[in-house]
Amino acid sequence: MQKIIILDFGSQYTQLIARRVRDLGVYAEIYPNNISIEKIIEHKPLGIILSGGPKSVNAKDAVLVDKKMFELNIPILGVCYGMQLIAKMFGGKVSKGSSGEYGKANLEVTQQDSKLFSKVKISSTVWMSHFDEVKQLPKKFETIATSGNCIAAIENQSANIYAIQFHPEVSHSQEGNKILKNFLFNICKAKKDWTVKNNVAQKIETLKKQVGNNKVVIGLSGGVDSTVAAILLQKAIGKNLTCIFVNNGLLRLNEAENVLKVYGKHLKLNIVYADASQLFIKALKGVSNPEEKRKIIGKLFIDIFAKEAKKLNGIKYLAQGTIYPDVIESSSHNGNSVTIKTHHNVGGLPKNLNFELVEPLRDLFKDEVRKIGVELGIDKELVYRHPFPGPGLAVRILGDITQEKINILQQADNIFITELVKHNYYYKSSQAFVVLLPVKTVGVMGDERTYEFTVAIRCVDTTDFMTASFSHLPFSFLEMVSTRIINEVKNINRVVYDISNKPPATIEWE
Repeated sequence: MQKIIILDFGSQYTQLIARRVRDLGVYAEIYPNNISIEKIIEHKPLGIILSGGPKSVNAKDAVLVDKKMFELNIPILGVCYGMQLIAKMFGGKVSKGSSGEYGKANLEVTQQDSKLFSKVKISSTVWMSHFDEVKQLPKKFETIATSGNCIAAIENQSANIYAIQFHPEVSHSQEGNKILKNFLFNICKAKKDWTVKNNVAQKIETLKKQVGNNKVVIGLSGGVDSTVAAILLQKAIGKNLTCIFVNNGLLRLNEAENVLKVYGKHLKLNIVYADASQLFIKALKGVSNPEEKRKIIGKLFIDIFAKEAKKLNGIKYLAQGTIYPDVIESSSHNGNSVTIKTHHNVGGLPKNLNFELVEPLRDLFKDEVRKIGVELGIDKELVYRHPFPGPGLAVRILGDITQEKINILQQADNIFITELVKHNYYYKSSQAFVVLLPVKTVGVMGDERTYEFTVAIRCVDTTDFMTASFSHLPFSFLEMVSTRIINEVKNINRVVYDISNKPPATIEWE
């Protein structure tokens, strides 16, 4: 199968480039920026994309590439840091700009006959994230687009090298997909031969080869990721899969009962149930720092999971529903990216657990996981269920955790989700939930003064979960939800709506 190689220089958006390329029907793989020339030749890529990154090409520890890569006669597209890298390595000048560009900027195409900008609007909005910029072009390169403050795109058509300062992979770049499409099909001469259906078959075959006749255990959470991972494994190894469901006491209202009913009776999964809710709540007592919460929950989950797994015979593999947004926000690939937050199911396992890891969804985004779920025949209600964080309500209760706060949040969240479903907004949005704030405010109920909690309701629209916009829910709907929560949930007297986009905010609050 033909492929595009993406070299990772540490950008938070690197995997998003791969997701966009695959979405256009071409298979893409990400490799470290220090991949050898021999490995590149071995993969026979149709094209190479150099990602963005947080460092400066002028820094002492700047990440460069072997210049022989540019002599392979393989089309190359540099993005952000990738453009600055190309300019510097070919003798151009890169230096700090006077102001930098972060966020939306206006792109002006100056060379409409460029293959990269074929049928691209002369003027459009793009997403910028840089301070350094190309000040002087290398020889044989020419400017093909500008923004308000800098050279925005360059090319050396004879060498098949193109570079852009902005991020076409981010949804805020209006013509981004068209530009990537031009690179894939006009420049790399790629063909559409990658589909989710093919990917499902590949993953099942890969799991069969990886696992063989050995037994696998997986932690089932009730979310789409662990569900799809479990069904993929069930298709591959059948009865050799055992699911362990740990109730950490931080789940949605009635979640434990629903998981046992739906996954055990309807999906015919073999489930071991462990109620450890009191252990988690005790371990979290007095803890307010979100990273500390995640670490405590992650460690305790592993301990309880291991205890239950050891009761089983012959388990060799542990499967996890890890998807790429978990990885990209937790890890520092090659030490070049910045950790946003850690995830309890990312970063490896304790050595004494003695299980090998299986992560069938690790390279996929949420929308791709859902497409695979549909292909596997999983019910829409499960496939399109909104994401729920591994640490559960612990990261939606800002501040310390108590049983009272959990009860309050469960009820408020259930009202919000129920109304979203009832009014046909749930499946139109991508993720929705309620956050309990460590803030009490004055209110009036029945002519009496109250001093109760404030909750924030959050609802966003996204395709990739790397960028997101808040959902424009009707004021009348928001008012109705607010009224229900305040009237029906004891200890809440104020409801606010979060209208932040990602970036700069994250979808979750912690």
